[in-house]
Order: sequence, then C-alpha cells, then structure tokens
Amino acid sequence: MPLLSFLLFVFITSFTPGPNNIMAMAYANKHGLKKTMPFCLGVGIGFFVITLLSSIFNIALTKVMPIIELPLTILGVGYMLYLAYKILTSKVSNSNNIESTNNLFLIGMLLQFVNPKGILFGITVVASFILPYHSSYVSYFLFSLFLGMVGMMSTYSWGLFGSAFQKLLLQYRRQFNIVMAILLVYSAFSILVN
Repeated sequence: MPLLSFLLFVFITSFTPGPNNIMAMAYANKHGLKKTMPFCLGVGIGFFVITLLSSIFNIALTKVMPIIELPLTILGVGYMLYLAYKILTSKVSNSNNIESTNNLFLIGMLLQFVNPKGILFGITVVASFILPYHSSYVSYFLFSLFLGMVGMMSTYSWGLFGSAFQKLLLQYRRQFNIVMAILLVYSAFSILVN
C-alpha cells in the first residue's frame, strides 16, 4: 500500500472543510467544546460504520465482478481529482445558522449516511487503498477503526479551534486550499503509478 498517499488522502479528506468539520466548529462556537464532544464521537462512529459498509460493498462487488476493481480504482482517482478541484475553487460558507440540539451524538453519526463527502470517502479509501493490499476481515475492521478515530479527531480539532481556527482559515484560505489540492492530486496519481 502506498502509505504516504493513503495518509495524505485521509488527512486532507478528513481535515479540510466539510459538513462534519464546519458543524463541529459552529457547535463549539455556539455551545462550547464540551457540549460538542458527543457530535465528534458520533462522527467517528459514523465513519467507522461507513468504512465497514464500504468494505463489505467493495468486497461483494469485486467477488461478483472481479473486473470491477480497475473501474473502482479509476473512480476513486477521479473522485480525488474532483475533490482537489472543489477544494481549490471552494468559497467561504456561512456555518453559523445551525440550530441548537440535545442529541449531537445521533446527529453526528447519522450525518455520515447523508454526507456525500463521507460516503464517497469511505468507498474511495476502501477501493483505492485497503482492498487492493489487504484481504483479512481483521484488517478491514482495524482500518475502519482507524478512519473512525481520524474522523473524530478532525471534528474535535475543528471544534477545539472554533472561531480562532475559522478566522485563521479565512485569512489564509486560498493558500491552504492550493496546498491541499496539490497534495490530493499527488495522492490520486500515486495510486495509478503503484
């Protein structure tokens, strides 16, 4: 497995702005970090479940149609390039219109099942980095656990920095997006080379 590409993809996809991170930052700004923790935990468990489901889905597809592995890899690379383009051209969004709620854990977990970035992330990371190099169910479980923990850490980070991180990101948004897009393009092409 191209470990550097895997870690770059996971880091960039998890820590760049998306529904989970923006909501964590907005919740922390509005309710404080302690009340945002259940949301972060829910995101982590949701990512864990999405990754496990993606592993099962991809295993089923490759067993039924072994020829599908190359198209899945190409789809994953295409999605990474698309994501790089979206990061490069993204605009500032207003995230302060999030309503107060008591069950942030459930919201964080269920958000993963309607979050296109999260679902495509699960399918892409499994198809491009995990299934081609690992074949045991234990490894699928451990990768899913790792990705769930990264999801929780990324939302926690965004919640932790709250408005301070938001101001810093807004100040250097263009440069940050350019670096993240370049790293994603590198990850995508390294999959094709290996």
